[in-house]
Amino acid sequence: MKIVQNDLVSQLKNIIPEEQVTANPTVLEQHSKDESYHTPHFPDVVVFPKSTEEVSEIMKFANENQIPVTPFGLGTSLEGHAIPYHGGISLDFQLMNSVLEVRPADFLVRVQPGVTRSQLNKVLKKHGLFFTVDPGADATLGGMAATNASGTTSVRYGIMRDQVRDLEVVLADGRIIHTGSMTAKSSSGYHISGLFVGSEGTLGIFTELTLRVYGIPEVITAARAVFPTVEDAVTSVVSTLSAGIPIARMELVDARSIKQVNLYNNTDYPEKPTLFIEFHGSEAGLKYDVDFAQKLAMDNGCKEFLFETDSKARSQLWEVRHNLAYAFVHKSPGKKMMVTDVCVPISELVGAIQDARAAIDESGMDGAIVGHVGDGNYHVILMIDLNNPEEMEKAKNLNAHLVDYALNRGGSCTGEHGVGVGKMGYQRKEHGEALDVMKGIKDVLDPKGILNPGKIFID
Repeated sequence: MKIVQNDLVSQLKNIIPEEQVTANPTVLEQHSKDESYHTPHFPDVVVFPKSTEEVSEIMKFANENQIPVTPFGLGTSLEGHAIPYHGGISLDFQLMNSVLEVRPADFLVRVQPGVTRSQLNKVLKKHGLFFTVDPGADATLGGMAATNASGTTSVRYGIMRDQVRDLEVVLADGRIIHTGSMTAKSSSGYHISGLFVGSEGTLGIFTELTLRVYGIPEVITAARAVFPTVEDAVTSVVSTLSAGIPIARMELVDARSIKQVNLYNNTDYPEKPTLFIEFHGSEAGLKYDVDFAQKLAMDNGCKEFLFETDSKARSQLWEVRHNLAYAFVHKSPGKKMMVTDVCVPISELVGAIQDARAAIDESGMDGAIVGHVGDGNYHVILMIDLNNPEEMEKAKNLNAHLVDYALNRGGSCTGEHGVGVGKMGYQRKEHGEALDVMKGIKDVLDPKGILNPGKIFID
């Protein structure tokens, strides 16, 4: 029998201090949504654990009483991952936000899940280190691991799964396990760290993460390359990667996006498809890399190639890319942002971008194309009126078209945003019978189905 809300709150207050449990309507509303366009849904209660042991006790209680539990970081997800569609407990990790240990000689750091990317990098900077994964939003590291986040630097340093050495995980029944170690490699047992990263809170609750970090490069140079067409820009990306130039970031922003940035920031960037590129390395090595990249860009029709080495100027340059979503949101009152996220092999990238532009134009919607094109991951940004059924249907059909195009060419329905609720319908087409294997693993680890129910798998 389902526990009613008042009883649920009172019983949880017997497990952890009462000030860490709330059913305040404002707090419930804050935990009913993320930054996506997906429909909100209130949890019954929000709990703020302070330790692994508290999480374990909460999970034991929830499992015994078959109460859904949905982890919550900062709510920056884009496919409804943190929305508690089955009610129950929203488990907020803002009080578990300590950097527990920095091991500079091992290039490792151990953190709690509520630590944010920027918070970690402030701590690491005094050790001459930095954490590479940069999805744009200042997300929590627990959330980033849960969705296997990547972002602008993945073309050189890899995605979130590549940085995770060990996870402390609380399972549905309250057991506490570790999935790896602090070693650089191991041939011992199954690689279950990789299984939990990207599982979106459906297999277990992360309470500690041991992550790989890197030395801050001697020199960082950023560049902005302007092209007459998107095709020219993407062709330049492929040429640069084929030449083996060690690019740290390579981002595409199309003309429509640049126009929005100029409107939002009062800037005057040329409203043409633009690549934002960043190089990391030594002073001598970077000069050769940048010169070579510029030559390749010019060979592919580049009209302007601007360098920035000063840190403030570099930051201003990257603000164009990182503030893009907010530029659309703030200049589109009454509308919600829908961001698609698909990934294709590099060899398919030119055709994918061309097809995306044609599909947007054919739909009659106002859409922009951006992406981490250095690894084949691109996005279409649409501002939609959630109260307009015709507009919603157009957006849904456009999203389906982009996903089908990617899957038919050996790609993925999501390169970094994750499945959540938005991409559940494409899992069978992408994974085939492997989806049944995933569901089997879910059933073993969470037989009562209490961990973030309604995500990844269609009920």
